[in-house]
Amino acid sequence: MEHIRSLCVYCGSSDRGPAAHKDAARAFGLELAQRGIRLVFGGGRVGVMGTLADAVLEGGGSVTGIIPDFLMRHEVGHQGVTQLEIVATMHERKARMAELSDGFVVLPGGLGTLEELFEIVTWKQLGLHTKPIVVVNSAGYWDNLRTVIDGIVAAGYARRENADLAAFVNSVEDVFPLLARLPGGELTVDSKRL
Repeated sequence: MEHIRSLCVYCGSSDRGPAAHKDAARAFGLELAQRGIRLVFGGGRVGVMGTLADAVLEGGGSVTGIIPDFLMRHEVGHQGVTQLEIVATMHERKARMAELSDGFVVLPGGLGTLEELFEIVTWKQLGLHTKPIVVVNSAGYWDNLRTVIDGIVAAGYARRENADLAAFVNSVEDVFPLLARLPGGELTVDSKRL
């Protein structure tokens, strides 16, 4: 799995979700650190996102956060990460996260997490990158999303192969065995064109 040196992880910034989601994020963060894989994330110190970053740091790993200036002003930026980049916009944040990462993992989250997932899948569909995307369906959290995607395919708005651009696994323990079997990828355009 030498092709994975850094992973972008999308996840929730809310503290209101089930404790099991934070537990899974913590386990995944410790595994990232143990494997020497850098975490690239949205730069927040709260919610699942903060738990994940704290676990990577606790395990001695490297964490790069990318956060827009307006969120820093709301005092949600994680000041303890290895590197914190402050950008102007949400779009610049997502483009930079994509540029720095060798693949993408989606943990439970809210509407922002959904938006990030759909954007990175769409970029892959359009040929803007070839990096692996893995959705962690902890305790069936994303089951309804899979139903929606199947409905989109059934209605003819997406081809099955495009709906399968993101692989679903049932737990964080399943992520690395899957990534080991998937080919590496790259951005196929300059990140400023995303």
